[in-house]
Amino acid sequence: MRITKLALLVRDYDEAIAWLTRCLGFELSEDVDIGKGKRWVVVQPPGGRGAALLLARAVGSDQEAAIGNQSGGRVFLFLETDAFDRDHARMLREGVRFRETPRSEPYGKVAVFEDLYGNGWDLIGPAG
Repeated sequence: MRITKLALLVRDYDEAIAWLTRCLGFELSEDVDIGKGKRWVVVQPPGGRGAALLLARAVGSDQEAAIGNQSGGRVFLFLETDAFDRDHARMLREGVRFRETPRSEPYGKVAVFEDLYGNGWDLIGPAG
Protein backbone atom coordinates (compact mmCIF):
# COMPACT_ATOMS: atom_id res chain seq x y z
CA MET A 1 0.00 0.00 0.00
CA ARG A 2 0.94 3.63 -0.42
CA ILE A 3 -0.63 7.03 -0.05
CA THR A 4 -1.26 8.43 -3.50
CA LYS A 5 -3.49 11.45 -2.87
CA LEU A 6 -4.32 13.88 -0.10
CA ALA A 7 -7.52 15.94 -0.09
CA LEU A 8 -6.97 19.69 0.08
CA LEU A 9 -10.02 21.80 0.91
CA VAL A 10 -10.36 24.72 -1.49
CA ARG A 11 -12.78 27.60 -1.92
CA ASP A 12 -12.81 27.34 -5.70
CA TYR A 13 -11.40 24.70 -8.03
CA ASP A 14 -10.15 27.08 -10.71
CA GLU A 15 -8.40 29.54 -8.37
CA ALA A 16 -6.65 26.63 -6.63
CA ILE A 17 -5.59 25.05 -9.94
CA ALA A 18 -4.24 28.41 -11.15
CA TRP A 19 -2.24 29.05 -7.96
CA LEU A 20 -0.82 25.54 -7.61
CA THR A 21 0.24 25.32 -11.26
CA ARG A 22 1.65 28.87 -11.44
CA CYS A 23 3.27 29.19 -8.02
CA LEU A 24 4.40 25.63 -7.34
CA GLY A 25 4.74 24.38 -10.91
CA PHE A 26 2.29 21.54 -10.30
CA GLU A 27 0.58 19.79 -13.20
CA LEU A 28 -3.15 19.32 -13.58
CA SER A 29 -3.53 15.58 -14.13
CA GLU A 30 -7.32 15.14 -13.81
CA ASP A 31 -10.33 17.44 -14.01
CA VAL A 32 -13.60 15.56 -14.37
CA ASP A 33 -17.10 16.96 -13.85
CA ILE A 34 -18.92 14.55 -11.53
CA GLY A 35 -22.16 16.50 -11.39
CA LYS A 36 -23.96 18.82 -8.98
CA GLY A 37 -21.11 21.34 -9.07
CA LYS A 38 -18.49 18.79 -8.01
CA ARG A 39 -15.33 17.93 -9.90
CA TRP A 40 -12.61 15.31 -9.46
CA VAL A 41 -9.56 17.58 -9.68
CA VAL A 42 -6.06 16.24 -9.15
CA VAL A 43 -2.81 18.24 -9.26
CA GLN A 44 0.65 16.85 -8.66
CA PRO A 45 4.31 17.80 -8.65
CA PRO A 46 5.97 17.89 -12.08
CA GLY A 47 6.54 14.48 -13.61
CA GLY A 48 4.12 12.80 -11.21
CA ARG A 49 6.74 12.54 -8.46
CA GLY A 50 5.23 12.10 -5.02
CA ALA A 51 1.67 12.15 -3.78
CA ALA A 52 -0.97 14.15 -5.64
CA LEU A 53 -3.51 16.57 -4.22
CA LEU A 54 -7.21 15.99 -4.72
CA LEU A 55 -8.78 19.44 -4.66
CA ALA A 56 -12.01 19.25 -2.67
CA ARG A 57 -14.31 22.27 -2.89
CA ALA A 58 -15.57 22.95 0.61
CA VAL A 59 -19.27 22.41 1.19
CA GLY A 60 -20.99 23.70 4.31
CA SER A 61 -19.83 25.89 7.15
CA ASP A 62 -17.63 23.26 8.87
CA GLN A 63 -15.59 22.58 5.75
CA GLU A 64 -15.44 26.26 4.80
CA ALA A 65 -14.08 27.07 8.27
CA ALA A 66 -11.26 24.54 7.75
CA ILE A 67 -10.01 26.10 4.49
CA GLY A 68 -6.47 27.27 5.21
CA ASN A 69 -6.37 25.57 8.59
CA GLN A 70 -6.47 21.89 7.78
CA SER A 71 -3.84 21.05 10.37
CA GLY A 72 -4.65 23.44 13.20
CA GLY A 73 -1.96 25.92 12.20
CA ARG A 74 0.90 23.42 11.88
CA VAL A 75 2.79 22.79 8.66
CA PHE A 76 0.51 20.55 6.64
CA LEU A 77 2.42 19.47 3.55
CA PHE A 78 6.09 18.94 2.73
CA LEU A 79 7.33 19.82 -0.75
CA GLU A 80 10.73 18.32 -1.43
CA THR A 81 13.02 19.67 -4.15
CA ASP A 82 16.48 18.82 -5.40
CA ALA A 83 17.10 22.50 -6.26
CA PHE A 84 16.04 24.53 -3.23
CA ASP A 85 17.51 27.90 -4.24
CA ARG A 86 16.02 27.72 -7.75
CA ASP A 87 12.55 26.77 -6.55
CA HIS A 88 12.57 29.20 -3.62
CA ALA A 89 13.49 32.07 -5.97
CA ARG A 90 10.80 31.08 -8.50
CA MET A 91 8.17 30.87 -5.79
CA LEU A 92 9.15 34.31 -4.46
CA ARG A 93 8.83 35.74 -8.00
CA GLU A 94 5.33 34.26 -8.21
CA GLY A 95 4.34 35.96 -4.96
CA VAL A 96 4.35 32.97 -2.62
CA ARG A 97 4.34 34.18 0.99
CA PHE A 98 7.16 32.67 3.04
CA ARG A 99 6.81 32.81 6.82
CA GLU A 100 10.57 32.73 7.30
CA THR A 101 13.88 32.94 5.53
CA PRO A 102 15.51 29.64 4.53
CA ARG A 103 17.37 27.85 7.28
CA SER A 104 19.61 24.79 7.48
CA GLU A 105 18.55 21.79 9.52
CA PRO A 106 20.20 18.35 9.85
CA TYR A 107 17.63 16.98 7.37
CA GLY A 108 18.11 19.76 4.78
CA LYS A 109 17.48 23.33 3.81
CA VAL A 110 13.93 24.41 4.70
CA ALA A 111 11.56 27.37 4.62
CA VAL A 112 7.89 27.48 5.63
CA PHE A 113 5.48 29.01 3.13
CA GLU A 114 1.73 29.42 2.79
CA ASP A 115 -0.56 28.32 0.01
CA LEU A 116 -3.26 30.64 -1.32
CA TYR A 117 -5.50 29.84 1.65
CA GLY A 118 -2.87 30.05 4.40
CA ASN A 119 -2.05 26.36 4.94
CA GLY A 120 1.55 25.94 6.05
CA TRP A 121 3.95 23.99 3.83
CA ASP A 122 7.67 23.21 4.14
CA LEU A 123 9.86 23.64 1.09
CA ILE A 124 12.72 21.22 1.75
CA GLY A 125 15.96 20.75 -0.17
CA PRO A 126 19.08 18.67 0.32
CA ALA A 127 21.40 19.42 3.22
CA GLY A 128 24.62 21.14 2.38
